Amino acid sequence: MSKAFVRPFILGLTGSIGMGKSAVAAMFADLGVPVFDADAAVHRLQGPGGALLPEIEAAFPGSTDAQGVKRAELGARVFGTPEELRKLEAIVHPAVYSMRQAFLADHAVESLILFDIPLLYEKGGADRLDAVAVVSAPAEVQRERVLARPGMTPEKFAHILGLQVPDAEKRARADFVIDTGVPIDRTRAQVSALIARLREKKRS
Repeated sequence: MSKAFVRPFILGLTGSIGMGKSAVAAMFADLGVPVFDADAAVHRLQGPGGALLPEIEAAFPGSTDAQGVKRAELGARVFGTPEELRKLEAIVHPAVYSMRQAFLADHAVESLILFDIPLLYEKGGADRLDAVAVVSAPAEVQRERVLARPGMTPEKFAHILGLQVPDAEKRARADFVIDTGVPIDRTRAQVSALIARLREKKRS
C-alpha cells in the first residue's frame, strides 16, 4: 500500500497596513518556520534582472529600466484603471504562484510553513490554505504607526484603508488573530503558542 501524500500545514498570514505583519512574519522565521513572502517575491521578479521585466516592458512600454520596474510610473498607469491593473496582475500573479509552489516543494518535509500574503482577502486564495492568521491592533495604534512612515499623509492612509478589507472583517474571517497592539514579548508569545498548536495538530 502506498503512503498517503504528506505536506506541511500551510498557514496564511495577512493584515491591514500598519498592523505589524512583517514583524510577526519575522517572529515565525526566528522560531524556525519557513516563510514565503509574497511581496519579496514580487520585488525579485520586478527588480534588477527580474524575470518579468521583458513581459512588463512589452505590456507597458517605458515602465522599466536597468533598475527594474519604475514602480511609481507603473503604479500611476495601472492603479485607478481596472483593465490595466488586470493586465499587470495577469503577468505577476502566475509567476508568484509558481514561486510559491517551488517554495512548497523545497520545504515539503516541514510540519508547518507560512505564506505571508498582504492582500490575501482582497485578492482571494484563502480557501487554498489550511488556516489564516490575521495580525491586528487597535485603530489608533495602526494610525500612529502608519502616519509615522516617511511620505505618509492622512489622505494617503485613508485611501489605502479604502482599498483594503476592513480589519474587523479580516478578524471575523480569520482562524487565528495575533494581537500586535500589546508589548512585543506578548505578541511573540502568541506566535510561539500558535506554532506549537499547529505543529501538534499536524502530528495528530
